[in-house]
Amino acid sequence: MSDSASAMPEHPPVTDWVHDFDHTDPRWTENPFPIWDELRAECPVVHTDRFLGCYLPTTYEAVKEIAYDTEHFSSRRVIVRDVRPEPTGNAPPITSDPPAHKPAKQVLLPPFTPDAMKKLEPRVRAICNELIDEFIDEGQCDAAARYTKHIPVRTIAHMLGIPQKDSDLFIKWIHEILELGIKDDDALMRGVHAMAEYFAGHIERRKQHPTDDLISTLMNARDKDGQPLSDLHVQGSLRLLLIAGIDTTWSAIGASLWHLAKTPADRTRLIAEPGLMPSAVEELLRAYAPVTMAREVVKETVICGCPIKPGNMVLLSFPAANRDPAMFPDADKVVIDRKENRHAAFGLGIHRCVGSNLARMEMTVALEEWLKRIPDFRLDPAGKVTWSEGTVRGPRQLPMLFAKAA
Repeated sequence: MSDSASAMPEHPPVTDWVHDFDHTDPRWTENPFPIWDELRAECPVVHTDRFLGCYLPTTYEAVKEIAYDTEHFSSRRVIVRDVRPEPTGNAPPITSDPPAHKPAKQVLLPPFTPDAMKKLEPRVRAICNELIDEFIDEGQCDAAARYTKHIPVRTIAHMLGIPQKDSDLFIKWIHEILELGIKDDDALMRGVHAMAEYFAGHIERRKQHPTDDLISTLMNARDKDGQPLSDLHVQGSLRLLLIAGIDTTWSAIGASLWHLAKTPADRTRLIAEPGLMPSAVEELLRAYAPVTMAREVVKETVICGCPIKPGNMVLLSFPAANRDPAMFPDADKVVIDRKENRHAAFGLGIHRCVGSNLARMEMTVALEEWLKRIPDFRLDPAGKVTWSEGTVRGPRQLPMLFAKAA
């Protein structure tokens, strides 16, 4: 994937983070943690005039308060961008407000239960090993390009019953929608329309030839009045599953491998004590939470003493909440056996992630299979780690060195 920053109209560099933050600034992309610390020390909610006006809550308390408040904050726009056309191409339930939200979410819950994940797990293990087979003899690889990217893409393709060979298309659309689309409206609409057309074709085919995959599950679902969901609703939910199910997990797995590559003590301990994997996964999710959502302010309110005005957006940074020392002791450290860990990596409130069981399972399997076969690895000093820009943060280039397979 090309470096997104070079394809985007440039924003002027930030000189005052407290009054003029910009989550697309290269310094934020590279290392947002000290920026969040600076902002949190100043104020629980900061504001910028960029993006037509946007707030950023910096504490766990402020993020939680906004996430639970559906009266003053709407989910009809979930990405902070340079423009705000009328919301189109909705992706229920993530873009739904009450009362439409609950029935739209309930339709999606059954395919993502822990039992459903247990059935899916062998396929995910096979995917991980197929990928590792392709580079293990080389002694080096870009783990983002050759491993972390493909695990969620192939998994979601398997669940949706769509061809694995279309994976590159999905990655292209996600890049256009989540990265380029922040500053380039044409790129956003190109991705949205291409995805809509793709899924419309699959929906039509299943009308003639029903299948037992997730697309047919949605087509067979009924709303609260017992009516089938409209094709547009099905398409929107499929778009959500594809976007939310790929970029986020790819980023979380990549950040976890990046951490383990530069922290040999944690890597050695995880291999020696495999029972720590569940708490390690939760801690890696907390420390490197990939997802920042957005809300639109629809009514004036006050959050943690800060007045909030309608017409602005809110950058709802779950990753910043997860680094709040008021909520987590040693918030800036990765403690893989952390006992108490009420992190917000999967969101808070009614929009908490439907696919959290899937993401946890994919992360666990991806790390277990990598550590089993490549226990000793490090970042390649000759390469450069690059991070994605915008709403979802994770490594997009992750050059690794390791011992060749015996």
